[in-house]
Amino acid sequence: MNKYLKYKAEDFATDSSFRRWVLENAEEDTNFWESWLLVNQEKEQEVNEGKSLLLSIFDAFDNISDEEVAEELDKIDHIITRQDEKEGGIWALWNKKIMLLAAAVLVVVGGLGIWITTQKGKNSYENLAQELFKESEGIEKENTSDKLMVITLSDGSSIILHKGAKISYPKKFNHEKREVVLSGEAFFEIAKDPNKPFYVYTNNVVTKVLGTSFLIQEDKNTKDVKVIVRTGKVSVFTRNEENLEKNDNSNLSGLVLTPNQQVEFNAKNQHLVRTLVETPEVITVPSVQQFNFEKTSIADVFSTLEKFYGVKIIYDAEVMKNCYLTASLEDEPLFEKLLLICKTIGARYEVIDAQIIIHSSGCI
Repeated sequence: MNKYLKYKAEDFATDSSFRRWVLENAEEDTNFWESWLLVNQEKEQEVNEGKSLLLSIFDAFDNISDEEVAEELDKIDHIITRQDEKEGGIWALWNKKIMLLAAAVLVVVGGLGIWITTQKGKNSYENLAQELFKESEGIEKENTSDKLMVITLSDGSSIILHKGAKISYPKKFNHEKREVVLSGEAFFEIAKDPNKPFYVYTNNVVTKVLGTSFLIQEDKNTKDVKVIVRTGKVSVFTRNEENLEKNDNSNLSGLVLTPNQQVEFNAKNQHLVRTLVETPEVITVPSVQQFNFEKTSIADVFSTLEKFYGVKIIYDAEVMKNCYLTASLEDEPLFEKLLLICKTIGARYEVIDAQIIIHSSGCI
């Protein structure tokens, strides 16, 4: 839509369609914004700033209605604009966005700074373990050796505990869900049970799975957390004040991760950021010469990469309809494959929100 060409970062942040794309990955809105960005690449910086602004406000409070958001931001924007008119100058204009973000966070979520301070202790390993297993027989294991420690749970799930890590879990899980508390780094191989989801609590982050394998890393100094998915699908969300008031975690939403994706939680700013892993691996073993291309349409090339790496590749099919590839890409890692492909057809790529975006002017 033409109106979006005039949008600034804060305008994107209050747009309902933009919010559904950033926070919910709604299919219709995702398709719209990805296509819109391909056509309007000059707005990419404003869009990225809008995403950052929106995530700053909503990462831990993503069920606030669009109407409430727009109303509060409009009020704040009006107040700050009047103040700018009185003060004037470049400083006031630059400061407006910062004030808007800070004020929006305080008004919409009701004192985030105070909440962060009080919740850090509440979500510590010791307090979480005591809270979850106060009515059941809890077991704690800590790996104090230089070797990996393997733990088998009552449901058949296995955990590989790295050096310095510790975990608390019940002797036997209840009938509704499986819950453990982790401090440090561990690899999980979870037995599938669709009727009994598995939750891993780490500092302010909760990882929810039904059956998959993934790695969780917690920095004990900064309290930052990273979740890396190897197989299956997991949902990661923050253990915020609102979520703590809910008794049924199954109703909570979060960032959904698939193979070769990871999410990093920054304890300082309370952000969850989803990206691709540093070196994506094939999730399906390719047949012989699967990555040998002979005058292959770029659509088929990208489709092959999506299939075997489980990644999403966004590109303008109409603009690139005349692009073909002849190359053998058997042994290269995914990102080297992409570099070679882009170099061959005169394109470039970037990774945004765990998706690969291809920028191209087309092929003759």
